[in-house]
Formats: sequence, structure tokens, C-alpha cells
Amino acid sequence: MSKAFTREDDRPEPEPPRRLASLLPPGAKNYLTVESATRFRAELDALVAREGPGHERIQELKRILESAVVVEPPFGDVDVVRFGATVSVRTLPDGEPARYRIVGVDETDVARGWISWVSPVAKALLTAAVGDRVRAVLPSGEKELEIMDVTYD
Repeated sequence: MSKAFTREDDRPEPEPPRRLASLLPPGAKNYLTVESATRFRAELDALVAREGPGHERIQELKRILESAVVVEPPFGDVDVVRFGATVSVRTLPDGEPARYRIVGVDETDVARGWISWVSPVAKALLTAAVGDRVRAVLPSGEKELEIMDVTYD
């Protein structure tokens, strides 16, 4: 047998890099805001330049960007909640204020109030307008929200 097809040492074969699971429901599109698409591309370019192509975060960023459907902010009726909106609400009946930005699953940042478009709160808010009341069904129970303001950054 030719030595070209044999291993010279007894080290085990390295495991292939594991593919990171997507948080998207099967068949759903991977929506991404323009802002995050730009940020992820810059992060990817910097990591490739600094770390080389084998870094795990590089693989994750490539997966995100290759499957992304970048959504521009809407034109026209901006009182309606769409993907990318920042929505100010108050919880009823106590009036507790909250603010959410509806983003893609790879952009979610609960500490910043950035919620995935597939989350129960976002699903309740999408297509509603300023002044509407919506009900979000959460694991902790039902929550009624009144939409106070909608903006697009």
C-alpha cells in the first residue's frame, strides 16, 4: 500500500466541526435587519483576518449570512408593527411600560429588548397598529398589551 494514504502517527482523527443548531422553526425564513447583516459581515471579515477559517464563530456567522433574508425598514405606514420595528407598549391592566424591537432569531438580545419575530410577544404585535390591544400567550400566562408607539431605526 502506498504511504500517501496512511497516517504517520497514532493520533485520533479530529472531529469535524459541529454544526450549530438554528433557532428557526423548520421551513421558516432567516430574517435579518440591515443593521445586523452589516454588523455580522464586519465581524466575520475581522474574525477571518485574525483567526483563520476554522474558528467556530466564523462557521456560525457564515450560516447566518448565507441563509439570511435581509429586510429593509418599511416605507409608508409606519404606525403598523412589522419586522424591525421598535414597539412601545403598556401591559394591561396595570399600565407597566415595555419596549421591544422585533428582530431575527440570530439577533435576539433580551437584555436590550430585542425579541425574535417567532416569539409569542412578537407574533401578537406583528401587523397591529398604534392604539391596538393584543394578547400574547406566554408560558407564564396570557398578557394583554396596548401599542403606544411604533418606530423604525
